[in-house]
Amino acid sequence: MPRYVILQHDAPRGLHWDLLLETAGLLSAWAISRPPDEPGEIPAERLPDHRRLYLEYEGPISGDRGTVTRWDAGEYRIQRRREGLLEFHVFGQRRRGVVRLTRSQSAPEKWSFRYFPEPAAGWPGA
Repeated sequence: MPRYVILQHDAPRGLHWDLLLETAGLLSAWAISRPPDEPGEIPAERLPDHRRLYLEYEGPISGDRGTVTRWDAGEYRIQRRREGLLEFHVFGQRRRGVVRLTRSQSAPEKWSFRYFPEPAAGWPGA
């Protein structure tokens, strides 16, 4: 199974969490504006793909871009994927459940992040 990591990123632009999903040679990336375990939808922003080294890295980021600390890590399995929607099951050290990323129709770089802990009561398809 592919791996994922969520890094707490203390950056000059402010504290956020980076969700990184292992894909073909790179890491697909989103910046989540609030802690990923908060209930409800959380604003997120699609970031450029990251290098795979961030699956294991913690520490300062070059160019004075702040510091990252691992918040969670594990494996994931895609549940549903279509244009503007990605749902996947996470099997992490801190979290087990379903993550749903939904892209805004009005601003393609804007997404919403939502976590459904196991059991995924109320999650469509559970």
